Amino acid sequence: MPAGVSLTVGSNNEVKVKGPKGELTQNLDRDIKVEVKDNQVEVSRPTDQIRHRAMHGLYRSIIANMVKGVTDGFSKKLELVGVGYKATNTGNVLDLALGYSHNIIFEIPKELSLETLTEKGANPVITLTGSDKQLLGQVAAKIRSLRKPEPYKGKGVKYVGEYIRRKAGKSAGK
Repeated sequence: MPAGVSLTVGSNNEVKVKGPKGELTQNLDRDIKVEVKDNQVEVSRPTDQIRHRAMHGLYRSIIANMVKGVTDGFSKKLELVGVGYKATNTGNVLDLALGYSHNIIFEIPKELSLETLTEKGANPVITLTGSDKQLLGQVAAKIRSLRKPEPYKGKGVKYVGEYIRRKAGKSAGK
C-alpha cells in the first residue's frame, strides 16, 4: 500500500479505499476475506472451488485498481476519425458532431473529468480521467458505441492507439 492510502473493511464485506485523489467503495462477496497486515492487503478464499478461485482473483485486481486509482488515477483517450467530426465540452457535458443530422449531447458523471482537444490538421481527441477504472471504461465504451469505427474507411470514434482491421472494398472482388 502506498503512503497516504487507507483501506478499511466494514460490515457486509464493504471495502473503502481513501487516498489523495478521492474515495472508492466496493462490496465484496461474503466468502472472500480481506485483511490489512503490515501495510499490505491480503485477500484470502475459504476453499479451492472454481467459484472461489475466480472471485479471489477478481477481487484482488479490483482492490489493486482501487488503490492505483486513488493514488495515480486512470485516463482514457478517444479519437474522432472522419470529415466534420467534432467534439466540444462545457463542464462535464460533451457535445459531439458525428455525421448524424443532429449533435449528440452526452453528460459525463461528476466523478470523471473531461477534456477535449482539437488541433488544426489532427483528429479531435477526448480525454477522460478519474479514479474509478470501471466507471471510466464504461463511459469510454458508451462514447465509442455512438459511432463505432467501420472497417472500410476507419471512420468513427476509436481509442487512441487502437488498431482497426481494414477490409478491401467491393472492387477487390473482381
